[in-house]
Amino acid sequence: MSLTVVQVAFGFAAVTADPAGGAEQVLAQCDRALFAAGHRSIVVACEGSSVAGELAAFAADGPRETVHAAMRATVARLVAEVAPDVVHCHGLDFGDYLPPPGPPVLATLHLPLDWYDRGALHPTRPRTFLQPVSADQAARAPAGVELIAAVPNGVDCDLYRPAPKGRDLLVLGRMAPEKGFAAAIEAARMAGASLVAAGRLFPYPEHRRYFERAVRPRLDGRRRWIGPVEGAAKRRLLARARALLIPSTAPETSSLVAMEALASGTPVIAYRSGALPTIVEHGVTGFVVDDVAGMADAIGRIGAIDPAACRAAACERFPLARTARAYLDLYHRLAA
Repeated sequence: MSLTVVQVAFGFAAVTADPAGGAEQVLAQCDRALFAAGHRSIVVACEGSSVAGELAAFAADGPRETVHAAMRATVARLVAEVAPDVVHCHGLDFGDYLPPPGPPVLATLHLPLDWYDRGALHPTRPRTFLQPVSADQAARAPAGVELIAAVPNGVDCDLYRPAPKGRDLLVLGRMAPEKGFAAAIEAARMAGASLVAAGRLFPYPEHRRYFERAVRPRLDGRRRWIGPVEGAAKRRLLARARALLIPSTAPETSSLVAMEALASGTPVIAYRSGALPTIVEHGVTGFVVDDVAGMADAIGRIGAIDPAACRAAACERFPLARTARAYLDLYHRLAA
């Protein structure tokens, strides 16, 4: 059965071949899987996005309410014109642009559930299905929130490959307080190690303040900030890093960057936050720690972790083909 799937991105971040955000990465993976399998993939995303299927773009430079109105209109138009088999929403704010009753809507919950609007987690629209990305996330669901089975994230182990290790540690992600860049820099300083901090700093006041007050003062000749990276440059950083540091204080629902690092043969040192302990096997593919001091101590022991074990674990536990197949199967079930 040939499918038509409309995917709806978070309205304020572009979708590219290698986007910064986890939600955008999963959307791009689904888009490519649909296209490769001969299905029709239509992606609703902001201007500047690039997709494998068809792009239905809207302007995202106005107030949030204006952007949501544009998204609602675009989704409603596509539902009326192409009669999709499934509408797949990926944004935190998906409840603000659900289509009228009709086709099934799959809402993938990429973020901690308490970050979502309570009403969105109790949809009144018929045939609206909420899907977590890990068993850990599902186990944290508030009473009364109905979830379908999780579809765990995966990474392309053919794309992420090992390389000879350099001297630098790496922290990589969105520059935001909950991502703990300052803690990573402090742990590297305590361990006497050099570190590269990379990622995107969005123009949100809280993020800017965090960077200026907590991150920039800790930078020096050995702990440096290089800004956003993507594509081949990102893959080189991951492959050559001594270890990836993830001092996240958010209850992470998954961690694509941890999976990408492991596929690159790079150990991960992560806080005990959310699903991270289910991804990092303590003492085998890295270390799970509780604070900055624990992270600094683990940096000193990172040589005990075998890069080949990291790579093997990633390819066995997080294959992208399994994730793509699970989403395609789910689309078929919802459309039946």
